[in-house]
Amino acid sequence: MERLQKVLAQAGVASRRKCEELILQGRVQVNGVTVRELGTKVDPGRDEIAVDGRVIRREELVYLLLYKPTGVITSLHDPQGRPVVTDLLCGVKQRVFPVGRLDYDTSGLLLLTNDGELANRVAHPSFEIDKVYRAWVKGVPSPEKLRQLAQGVLLADGLTAPGRARLLKADPLGRRALLELTIHEGRNQQVRRMCAAVGHPVESLKRIRLGFLTLDGLAPGQYRHLTPEELQRLKRELAMTSS
Repeated sequence: MERLQKVLAQAGVASRRKCEELILQGRVQVNGVTVRELGTKVDPGRDEIAVDGRVIRREELVYLLLYKPTGVITSLHDPQGRPVVTDLLCGVKQRVFPVGRLDYDTSGLLLLTNDGELANRVAHPSFEIDKVYRAWVKGVPSPEKLRQLAQGVLLADGLTAPGRARLLKADPLGRRALLELTIHEGRNQQVRRMCAAVGHPVESLKRIRLGFLTLDGLAPGQYRHLTPEELQRLKRELAMTSS
């Protein structure tokens, strides 16, 4: 027996958090009966589970690493008709969703999967998965500003968690600098807001690493499947015991 929201997420319906919302909204039925309790357990091999009346089937789990280019929305659809990350996937039959977000003007590493449990753990700051960014910023931050970025910056939604910040390159005239920032949270536009808060707005931003995963071998717009070895290592780091 498994929790209903986990079964829904593993069937590719949505992330586990979104599946919980669907249950609370009364949009999920088990054997024809609407279920609204998050603790409900089901047998995915025997119970008929439906969302908005459509029976779901558990999909093969898929794990993709995408090099997201700028000018693409991290979403499954966009009301304004702009390209979305799933437009870049060819031949992927499963309905995958992005893990976390990279904004329209940010490029770099993005995971996509239909494994809701893994997605939830990667995004949760308690597992402290490194999210490493390279940012060109205006001006050259002082050592004190770098310490502030690393120790925590007070934003409108609270103090950011400690991370790391280092100066990689600086314009001799002091006009711009390249920073490497490592964070563990996933707040909306967090790196951009942190840099702006210390007086060095971001000019361009790229995520180069997620945990041990990198963009090696990929060009913007390209993607690949995680290898079995990468998947097992990622699950170990996320304390996931299932295979």
